Amino acid sequence: MYEVRVEAEFAAAHFIRDYNGKCENLHGHNYRVMVHVRGQKLDGGGMLFDFARLKRALRDACGELDHSNLNDIASFAQNPSAERIAEHIFKKILSYLPELSGTNSDCPTLHAVDVYETPTSRARFTAE
Repeated sequence: MYEVRVEAEFAAAHFIRDYNGKCENLHGHNYRVMVHVRGQKLDGGGMLFDFARLKRALRDACGELDHSNLNDIASFAQNPSAERIAEHIFKKILSYLPELSGTNSDCPTLHAVDVYETPTSRARFTAE
């Protein structure tokens, strides 16, 4: 099994409703996002998936979130947790690169999106 990973960053504000702690207040993070693609076969050039295409899709997905209040984005249902952000970016990547959806077992698939709120706190959304 081969795996490639690209990463990007964005800055955004959010608050978590019903948290009963300091994260209920508006605050911000410099998020780091990693996208993992897996597959069994390499293409004719010896690559699993083009880094440039994957990076562009990730930058576009993160760019939509950058310098925003994440609570204003409907898909987060007023609770933009790192878990929901990871799922949101996962779905965006698939909308930009539908060939990673796993419909063909010979093709690489989008395996996971990791979202780091801090260097030591990560949430992951996977295709499984």
